[in-house]
Amino acid sequence: MSMSDQPEKESGVRKDSNSMWGGRFESAPADLMTEINASIGVDCRLWRQDIAGSKAHCRMLARQKILSAEDGAAILAGLDRVTAEIEAGHFEFRTDLEDIHMNIEGRLKDLIGDVAGKLHTARSRNDQVATDFRLWVREACQTLVTKISACRTVFATCAQAHKDTVMPGYTHLQVAQPVTLAMHLEAYAEMLSRDSSRFEDCTSRHNFSPLGACALSGTGFPTDPEWTARELGFSGAMRNSMDAVSARDFATEFLFACAQCGVHLSRLAEEIVYWSSPHVGFVRLSDSWSTGSSIMPQKKNPDAAELVRAKTGRLNGNLVQLLTVMKALPLAYNKDMQEDKTAVFESFDTLCLCLDAMAGMIESAAFDSVRMYQATADGYATATEIADWLVRELDMPFREAHHVTGRIVRLAEGNAGGEAGGRKCALDALHLAALQEIEPRITDDLYSVLDPKAALRSRGVL
Repeated sequence: MSMSDQPEKESGVRKDSNSMWGGRFESAPADLMTEINASIGVDCRLWRQDIAGSKAHCRMLARQKILSAEDGAAILAGLDRVTAEIEAGHFEFRTDLEDIHMNIEGRLKDLIGDVAGKLHTARSRNDQVATDFRLWVREACQTLVTKISACRTVFATCAQAHKDTVMPGYTHLQVAQPVTLAMHLEAYAEMLSRDSSRFEDCTSRHNFSPLGACALSGTGFPTDPEWTARELGFSGAMRNSMDAVSARDFATEFLFACAQCGVHLSRLAEEIVYWSSPHVGFVRLSDSWSTGSSIMPQKKNPDAAELVRAKTGRLNGNLVQLLTVMKALPLAYNKDMQEDKTAVFESFDTLCLCLDAMAGMIESAAFDSVRMYQATADGYATATEIADWLVRELDMPFREAHHVTGRIVRLAEGNAGGEAGGRKCALDALHLAALQEIEPRITDDLYSVLDPKAALRSRGVL
């Protein structure tokens, strides 16, 4: 293009005006204004929802005699053609048309002429984008509920296979009491169940249509927002038009549900990283979910788990980002709210990836039941059973039993001078005579409670 072919500029502003809203303006935005104002690179993802909303709005206008049947049919046919072009990958998303709404309307005009402009009767981009976005978040919630269910199914299958696999339970990352691997996985399944219910609650709480609110105060045309709401699968229309166009709590609630689910996955990811380390050796991840080192040939790194753990930062950050955008906005719509979609789209994509990755890791993991069982003895996981036995069999106050048991553990650790000869041993390897030096009334019946499986049976776990 020669210099003479370029649009005339003055102080960085083009002389031609925007065809969609330019009647009020003598010249077009500066190039940088166009760049900062355009959202099509992000909200093109809403094209299906935008066309669905436009079709429902068009049918309502025709039903209410605001739009002729002929014009309504032409618009609906044109929207079908736009849909086909986008699905075929032939649609040009134009930055100069700002957003998905203007891009679709602009192409509709190319296809059917000026009648396309009648579609925007009794509608604003404010209620249009709010409707599109709610439709998208509703679908995203349903997708995540399905993915969470699939992940929980993997956990349940693995738990069933390891219902008798004994391992140490931890508090403060110190060995506490015996548990089973099934208990551990089922705990995360319970967390995911609550996560699923949050997405379901988000859907039901916010399943109301903003369409009909127009810019902020409704419209003088005899529209039927309740009819349009039902057409789009909403429970009804929103009651207050100012709230309808300015509310984004459905998005922040969605982001919180994503962040909370991510936190749950991150906790399990941390345990996988810990369990897979050679000095722990509870699990070996499959090659499909591990990586190697560019310099150390022996390495097998749990990178998938580490990345799930790290991506929780994105989920948490996206929640804070949108809360910060919304925290001081006056009613009703403000352009700040254009920044709502990036966070929501990214959190959805990230959480989908994390759920799929976690399911893949657990499904293909090889758990070492022998090593897990041994670790319960290494950490004196049945010490509480001794205290309970002293209370139950010797009628000893629990605080005294706790003190006596502590001395027994010290003995097993080899920290009690000559009693254990300075050598560490398991609790059930201590001689009865050594135990009776600490508490003379102890009998060999005590050994019956030192088996981790016996401890679990006493709690109804096995």
